[in-house]
Amino acid sequence: MTASSTPLPARRVTEVRPGGRWGDLDLAELWRFRELLYCLVQRELKIRYKQAAIGVGWAVLQPVLAVLIFAVIFGHFAKMPTGGTPYVIFAFTAVLPWTYFSEAFRRSAGGLVSDADLVRKIYFPRLIVPLAQVTAPLADFAAGFVVLLVLFAAFHVAPTPAIVLLPLFLLVALALALAIALWLGPISVRFRDTIHALPFLLQIWMYASPVAYPASIVPERWRLLYSLNPMVGVIEGFRWALLGSSQPDFRAMAVSGAFIIVALAGGVVYFRKMERSFADVI
Repeated sequence: MTASSTPLPARRVTEVRPGGRWGDLDLAELWRFRELLYCLVQRELKIRYKQAAIGVGWAVLQPVLAVLIFAVIFGHFAKMPTGGTPYVIFAFTAVLPWTYFSEAFRRSAGGLVSDADLVRKIYFPRLIVPLAQVTAPLADFAAGFVVLLVLFAAFHVAPTPAIVLLPLFLLVALALALAIALWLGPISVRFRDTIHALPFLLQIWMYASPVAYPASIVPERWRLLYSLNPMVGVIEGFRWALLGSSQPDFRAMAVSGAFIIVALAGGVVYFRKMERSFADVI
């Protein structure tokens, strides 16, 4: 180097390494990629409704048709007890959170596979993918909730003051969908037939949840076992917050909450551990 030459500026090097053995969760990194999360959610909504004939109307049509079928079979023929609440409203208060959960579950479980090109080409926290998949169906939930408010007005039913707790139960449903996605997402990367089993699993899960019937018809000796289904606490919480017709089963809610916390914590560890091999396997 001659005396007249100038030293080259130092280069800034960013080294990307896989997470630790137990998959440490870097919340600061997730926050830095928040714009990517927003873009992925926006993309999901555009893909779903961009060229649909009735657009966002599908978000309303799906729960409405389900409630009409339940009203005929379980409300008219089976005469399910509703505590004096019109069956249409009784069913809609459960179909609404179930529709959100099933859609978030279905999308997020196969989200890594559908975004294979993105996962292979660039670096970003892979946790962004299931987060976006469970967030996008909130738009459908909002549209369905407007329909529910119209039904309340049509049947002259007033929601209870506990409606302010509704976002809490919605957050629980979101956490459950995310917890399952953190387990099934990496599994579906290696075994694609997992995605094909999801519709069957969701169908069985729906009838094992108090969507079309009240949880009170379950015999007391089976109630604790029944409460191991985490959607029982979510749906019962929705009905209590909106209708207040019966005392909620806090034991079922506690069991559901404990299950979701354990599944979510374990899912984060498992997802971060398997994240290192996504780009190679997918």
